[in-house]
Amino acid sequence: MITIHAGIPASNNTLYRAIRFLAGDPAALVVRDDGRRMLLIRDIEMNRAKANARADVVHCPADFTPEGGLSGDRETATAQALAEALQRDGVDRVRADRTLALSFAHELAAAGIAIDYDADLGVIDRRMKDAQEVAHLREAQAATQRAIEMACRTIASCDADAAGVLQHEGAPLTSERVRSLIDVFLLEAGYDNPTSIVAGGVQGADCHDHGHGELLTGTPIIIDVFPRCKATRYNGDCTRTVVHGDVPELVHRMHAAVVAAKAAAEAATQPGTTGEAVHGETTRVIREHGFAVGLPEADAPDDRVAIVHGTGHGIGLDVHEPPLLDVGGPPLVLGDVLTIEPGLYGACVGGLRVEDMVLVTESGCEDLGTGLHDGLTWT
Repeated sequence: MITIHAGIPASNNTLYRAIRFLAGDPAALVVRDDGRRMLLIRDIEMNRAKANARADVVHCPADFTPEGGLSGDRETATAQALAEALQRDGVDRVRADRTLALSFAHELAAAGIAIDYDADLGVIDRRMKDAQEVAHLREAQAATQRAIEMACRTIASCDADAAGVLQHEGAPLTSERVRSLIDVFLLEAGYDNPTSIVAGGVQGADCHDHGHGELLTGTPIIIDVFPRCKATRYNGDCTRTVVHGDVPELVHRMHAAVVAAKAAAEAATQPGTTGEAVHGETTRVIREHGFAVGLPEADAPDDRVAIVHGTGHGIGLDVHEPPLLDVGGPPLVLGDVLTIEPGLYGACVGGLRVEDMVLVTESGCEDLGTGLHDGLTWT
């Protein structure tokens, strides 16, 4: 059956991955049963697409103008041209993925072309990373880890005032200042960087609190960075936790549990193992270390410390992609790239998380990072 992908490559990552060509205007890809690929794209992009896109033939919408003409709206015109191209080829049924816009579905339906929705199309494909994608992800992770190391060493090298507030270059060090340092570091390296997590003390008890205000000595500070390379569009994702000064005994225990859980999860990561089973190894180790699993009940004790999220997720053109390493997580496939990121959180102490990126291989999994230090002390 004919397969189609359609949308704007700059925002539709399934289409972008299929053609490996970036454009800010609507496009459509037709993949025939024999593997031949026809790309429909704006006329001014055609020469560039012919040279760089993963397509055997490149056309523009005007090449398939229907009897009633093309709309002045580019997306509608591209959808109309796609329908006309398929009609001229005698196609009356196509297969499409979950990202197909209603604009394209409407024009295909108006032309009498049926659409079969394939829930796995563009999902399994994107999970099975090829060699180019693995290289891009490895590069992105290396830059991410360099940024994290810079941030952790900056925090660790500070002095603390009488109130325990960290001082950097003559002023209090805040989550906001550390984020700015990370942003500039990554901008100069060629990365776009969403708001990093720099969450100190009790703010870290909420695993997605980005953090704000002054950072203190003797408390865990979560540094979670997940930038996207401007050149390749692939993402890094890494987390470390740093403690300035003396490390509290409970934080030492939490760290030991998290590092052991991460090692168990990585050991379980291999083709055919489910994401749920990998998460099960994480929670087994967390419980063995005396900590809880899951969100707290209303009457939970004040000193409860628990893992409150899954073990990780897929990553690629999006920071969060299938599969999930959590309850209900599917079997892993060769070429999956995943984050392994157990953490522990408690209102009494804050939070602690360690995260790395791995590639699922025939023999298990491979760390795509640079062997970044995963301890709490960075001096």
